[in-house]
Order: sequence, then structure tokens, then C-alpha cells
Amino acid sequence: MTAVHEAEKAAEVLARGRTLVEPALREAVGSLPDPVRKITGYHMGWWDHEGVPTPSSSGKALRPTLAVLAAEAVGGRAEDAVPAAVAVELVHNFSLLHDDVMDGDLLRRHRPTAWHLFGNGPAVLTGDVLLALAIELVASSGLPARMLTSAVLDLLDGQNSDLTFETRDDVTLSECVAMAVNKTGSLVRCACALGATAGGGTSEQVASFGLFGEHLGLAFQYMDDLLGIWGDPAMTGKPAHSDVLNRKKSLPVVAALTAGTPAAAALAAAYHSPDPQDPADLARLVEAAGGRAWTLERLTQLRNQATATLTALSPSPTPTSSLIALTHLVTDRTH
Repeated sequence: MTAVHEAEKAAEVLARGRTLVEPALREAVGSLPDPVRKITGYHMGWWDHEGVPTPSSSGKALRPTLAVLAAEAVGGRAEDAVPAAVAVELVHNFSLLHDDVMDGDLLRRHRPTAWHLFGNGPAVLTGDVLLALAIELVASSGLPARMLTSAVLDLLDGQNSDLTFETRDDVTLSECVAMAVNKTGSLVRCACALGATAGGGTSEQVASFGLFGEHLGLAFQYMDDLLGIWGDPAMTGKPAHSDVLNRKKSLPVVAALTAGTPAAAALAAAYHSPDPQDPADLARLVEAAGGRAWTLERLTQLRNQATATLTALSPSPTPTSSLIALTHLVTDRTH
């Protein structure tokens, strides 16, 4: 299958996932009191800051789509995994609301972030409510809530590490990878494992789908970090060279800083300087020190690991081809 056909296949898969999950997601959000419901709907892209419906996209819905596909892949029905899919999407948006506050980001999906419009306190509390609602949905569906709460604890540990990296000049590459596994890999792992559980999968199948999800989630973070430096602002919705502009210790940056080369030393001096730096120059130094090449190589490895883990399960062929299409989407986004 060509890259164009893979992209078209992935778009169809995600559209189906949104069609299956979004009505239940809207119903869950609709049960919330104002102003939490209003802020959530704005953050999701369903309406503007006054509650007027908009044609804005609510995101790719990757995690909920993975949950329903995992259920089908082990022989279950997609509908059985909808509560799990809604729950992981709520947790994902809880993390985004908090992340925007902590990072001070002004834009999300090409629109002002929720905290920027509604204030820090309301945005944080809205995220808290989404987390509580997600746990309630899983528990009331008879699924193991511990699977979700464990992923949330890992996610928060990863986010905390990411924050502490900002004030440290000695972050190691292994620390940075561990942070990414927790911050991003944990929830994608949970989506796949919880979906497989909802579909009636065996303990071996659930564990294997969790491993597939962890590989895929980590690959997603590698690609996000590439886009955070070299991505097109028209696609990312963030300023050019956003991550280096904010001096983030992302995976390509830490790989470059720890390369032990003259370019790495020059990057370290510029990155840790209190003086303003041209983010385009910082991006060039990251690339010169090998950060971009290292990240792309790891992306290829993770895609192969994810695909190998999936095919070893010999799950149902149709959801398997859909999962492979999503794997290529995550690892082949334009950068």
C-alpha cells in the first residue's frame, strides 16, 4: 500500500472511531454542570467560548479509536469498548487542559487555549472533573478502573519529570525516554489494553495490546517532539520552533545535548544561556548535533516493534490492518 493510500486508510479508520465514540463522549460531557460543560466543549472544539456550535475539529480521536479496534481485534464488538474509549479521551483532555496551563501555551488546535480564555482556575478544575468522570465511566462499566488510574499515575509522573527538566542542565537521555514512556506511552497503552479487556481478550492478549500501545505512544511522542521543533505552524497550531523557543528538554534536544560533540557543546551553551536566542539557530544546532537523525531512527525502530508485537498476536485481519494504518500515521506525519 502506498503512503497516500495508507494516509487515506488511516483517515477512514479515525473517522469511523469518531463516529462510534463521539455521541457517547458528547453525552458524558453534556451531563456536566456549567461552566465545566461550556469549557470542555470549547476545549474539544465543539463550540466557541460563548457556546455557539462551530465546525472546528475536536482532534484525531486516536486513543478512543485504538480502544475500539483492540476490542474488535480480540473478537469483541466495538460497541463494548465505547465506555473505555470515552474514558481515555476524557483523561487525554484532562492532561491537555493542565498541560496548557503549566506550559503557558496560548494556542491549542489553532484557537486560544481554555485557560487563556476562561482563566487558570476554571481550566484546571475542568480538567479535574474530566478525570473524575473518566474513572466513574470505567468503574460503572464493569471494567478495571485500576488499569486507568495506574495509567494516570504514570502520566502524572511523566508530566512532573518534564517540568523538573526545565530547571536542570543535566538531564540524561534515559531519563528523557522514561519520561516520554510515562507521559505519552502510558495512556495509549491503557487505551489498547482497556479496549482489549472490553472485547473479552485473554490476559495474554491484553498484555500484548498494552505493549503495542506503549510502543505506539512513545513513537507518537517522538514525532510530536520533531514537530515541536521542525513542524509547520499551519499544521501544529503553534509558533515555529516552539519547543526550542521555550527551551524544552524534548527528546531530540536531549539527544543532541548529550551527543558529546562540538555542536552539542555549542547547543548547551546557547540553550542554557539567560540571553535571548534565535530559535531557528537553536533548531539548526539540535540538528547539527544529531538530535533529529537520532529521533527519526528511533521512530523507525518503534514502528517496527509496534507492528511486530501486533502481528505476533494474529488478531482479526480487518482491525489489524486498521491498527497498522494508524501506526504508519503516527510515525509518518509530515515533519
